[in-house]
Amino acid sequence: MPGKYDMFPNFNSMREKEVFRAAKGNIIRLYIIKLSKWLMLTMPILFLFYRENGLATQDLFILKAVYSFSIVVLEVPSGYLGDVWGRKNSLILGSIMGFAGFAMYCMATSFWTFLICEIILGIGQSFISGSDSALLYDSLQAANNEKDYLKQEGRMISAGNFAEAVAAPLGVLIAMISLRTPFFFQTIVAFAAVPAALTLVEPTRQKMRGHTSFSQILVIVRYTVKDHKGLRAAILFSSLMGTATLTMAWFVQPYFAYLVLPLAWYGILIPLLNLLTGFVSMNAWRVEKGIGRNSIMILIALGIAGGYLLMGFTGSAMGLIFLFAFYGVRGVATPVLRNQINEIIPSDIRATVLSVRNLIIRFAFAILGPVLGWQTDRAGVPSALIHAGLFFLTCGLGAAIYLIRVASAKDTLSSTDLKREASGL
Repeated sequence: MPGKYDMFPNFNSMREKEVFRAAKGNIIRLYIIKLSKWLMLTMPILFLFYRENGLATQDLFILKAVYSFSIVVLEVPSGYLGDVWGRKNSLILGSIMGFAGFAMYCMATSFWTFLICEIILGIGQSFISGSDSALLYDSLQAANNEKDYLKQEGRMISAGNFAEAVAAPLGVLIAMISLRTPFFFQTIVAFAAVPAALTLVEPTRQKMRGHTSFSQILVIVRYTVKDHKGLRAAILFSSLMGTATLTMAWFVQPYFAYLVLPLAWYGILIPLLNLLTGFVSMNAWRVEKGIGRNSIMILIALGIAGGYLLMGFTGSAMGLIFLFAFYGVRGVATPVLRNQINEIIPSDIRATVLSVRNLIIRFAFAILGPVLGWQTDRAGVPSALIHAGLFFLTCGLGAAIYLIRVASAKDTLSSTDLKREASGL
């Protein structure tokens, strides 16, 4: 949870005081929205719930693929709408759709009704993704305290991880009533985000003006991944590390199965991993301050790839030590790399650019995940982990060195540059 919010101990005017109060209120509300998305009571019993309603394992993967596809399709357009329409409006819509999706799940009984629920939830998540981080940064920037972003983002990520750690055993406990009962509780949790989003205060910021159309989205995407070296380097490295952490999240349970761990240990180890990530995220700003930005980029690249390699080469319960080390590095990587991107981009396109990053991660995982899954079935979990580690070591170190060479906090985009690019379309 947020704890003491330390910014502006003295105010020179009533305006500064009002901005401080608005920023502080936004941060509290963003915590509520974050927790409503991470306190997933239904996650540990989802497959059992599907099976109780006549679905097979293949149906589970189809539904989750549709959910991911729904997010991917709207990831960048929703971020763009957050820049043009307002982050608050985007968060309101996403929160309402999240509530509606779980409310429908309470009554759904077939594959097709579940499919509709997943589409609604995916669309809702796409409108929250990017706009939440953008609103946090804008709120701090309006109060002339954007330097505090890394600390606050780390705390929010840690709160999400803590919520995820609590949700697994709590969801199983509630499911003892019935497998559908957790969905009723999940609906209540999801609803908490709606009043929080409605009471957000949109910070004063520069907004896109003039020509605002889908063509401008393409301009931003092109400028992000092609024309701007510093931003391209930050997006490339952040996306690679994001793909690596997402892939490992799907490797955890196959790895436990390979080690023949009792099922009870799943409910102990998974929460501990999330708690570790949360604790480290909360202190990521201290790690970066202590060892420096360039060093932390190399540390992240080596730590992420090293986790894969050491788990694969060990091939025993000792590999759990390296799994925990991986999750510790993950706790540093997420807030640090997100802050790296935020320092480069201006407020009027921040949500769109962050959505580009999320889009790249999802597409990369969609390609890499099935390949590693095939490798797991063909040669075993250790072999797949080693191949993944070699891939992330080569690409991650290269991207980190490239980022160190070209990225600069002063190398920022401007609305003038953006409009000049857009006029050429």
